[in-house]
Amino acid sequence: MEKLRCRRSPVRKAWWKESSVYQIYPASFKDSNGDGIGDIPGIISKLDYIAWLGVDLVWLSPVLQSPQIDMGYDISNYRDIHPPYGSMADHDNLIRGLHDRGLKYVMDLVVNHTSSEHDWFKQSSSSKTSKFRDWYIWRPARIDPDTGARLPPNNWESFFSGSAWQWHEPSQEYYLHLFASEQPDLNWDNPEVVKAVHDLIRFWLDRGVDGFRLDVINFISKTPGLPDATLRKPGFLQAGMEHFACGPKLHEHLQGIGAILQEYDAFSVGEMPGVYDERELANAVGQDRGELGMAFQFEM
Repeated sequence: MEKLRCRRSPVRKAWWKESSVYQIYPASFKDSNGDGIGDIPGIISKLDYIAWLGVDLVWLSPVLQSPQIDMGYDISNYRDIHPPYGSMADHDNLIRGLHDRGLKYVMDLVVNHTSSEHDWFKQSSSSKTSKFRDWYIWRPARIDPDTGARLPPNNWESFFSGSAWQWHEPSQEYYLHLFASEQPDLNWDNPEVVKAVHDLIRFWLDRGVDGFRLDVINFISKTPGLPDATLRKPGFLQAGMEHFACGPKLHEHLQGIGAILQEYDAFSVGEMPGVYDERELANAVGQDRGELGMAFQFEM
């Protein structure tokens, strides 16, 4: 009987394809100063143990400055460390300590949204004429034709509770927040936002970060016009995933990030919830696409 032969794609080596990953939740890993909160110096004190385990890559859950409304996934300063965890010097020492032991470091980065305490949003919400206004997604209210009541711009539901739109009384408009109201979504249709994100990625790569875990990265592109979601359940609020889970500019944006990562031979793993089309995932991680290295995916 003739032997069946499989046609194989060419194998491309990448350091991360052979790596085992150790995740650390900083707040509960190791408290070095007795304040009841884990910190970066505590992690540093355990680096020999982590290396002894035989892992190759260490991923920290969010350590950037944050009000901690969502355990660090609401970043108020992309270029500083959350003070209870330590300082920038501590973080530099962590990277150095990992590299000295032959280990690499992956930072958890959130760029679909920021904290409402971020200076970008403070300026965006300060005035409709602020140069930062268009860095976030603002829309006027809709008015119910029957009752005259004020309604959100569309029927999208927040992942946490209620509408994905928060009314801002001072400027008389709503802003979009797919998660908590304290986590306003960035407007990736604004080239200045894209450039700012690219700059902060380079900032951390230049400090020695070896890659990023990109939180809900497939949400960064929304359907133009932000239309209502399809009615799938009783009531006004509906899941709007069809309009932001893999928006029209997603792969363009991922390629922009991927081009920077390739310059540094850096790794990326993107969290991609709400994706049911395997072609979208294949495009995001295809080795010839220049987008993500890997993806977290739950639905399939």
